[in-house]
Amino acid sequence: MDLGQYLIIIIGAIFINNFVFVKILGVCPYLGVSKKLDSAIGMGLAVTFVMTLTSVITWVVYTYLLNPETNVLGGIDLIYLRTIAFILVIAGLVQFVEMVIQKTSPVLYNALGIYLPLITTNCAVLGVAVINIDEKFSFLESLVNGFAGGVGFTLALILMAGLREKLDMADIPKPLLGVPIAFIMACLMALAFMGFSGLSLK
Repeated sequence: MDLGQYLIIIIGAIFINNFVFVKILGVCPYLGVSKKLDSAIGMGLAVTFVMTLTSVITWVVYTYLLNPETNVLGGIDLIYLRTIAFILVIAGLVQFVEMVIQKTSPVLYNALGIYLPLITTNCAVLGVAVINIDEKFSFLESLVNGFAGGVGFTLALILMAGLREKLDMADIPKPLLGVPIAFIMACLMALAFMGFSGLSLK
């Protein structure tokens, strides 16, 4: 596969099929951690790391253990275990990331709070693993799609955090303070990203 196809996957995962704005996945940490730019960047990097490794490991698990056409178990069909296997992989990776962040950056660890272990239940991470299989991506395509999906998620967090920090200094009507204005901004950004859906890369 040529580099142009990888570029299509990257642009598609970041802009055209952004997990937060287009696929509406991972909205809980998106709204919860996007109050401050520092914590948004930290969460985005953690999710990108987990998404990338998840894409690689789940591809290997699916190809060599679950898929009866290619597995090393003599053609035994274990596809029905896909979701459970993928969630176990994600949970293990999140535990690893949590331990690393706790040791290397206690401030970031405290800022992320409950949202760090919640990466395990972030449907965007599971979504990228399932999409890689459903799209029949190769190993490298899965790696690229996982990384680009994480970059798209990070972009969404950074945009939202930047706007929310600006809104802290704005004169907003009382009924819209907090969550209501965050939902309005999220909807407007999702509408803006839907504009990329007409972009044809093929």
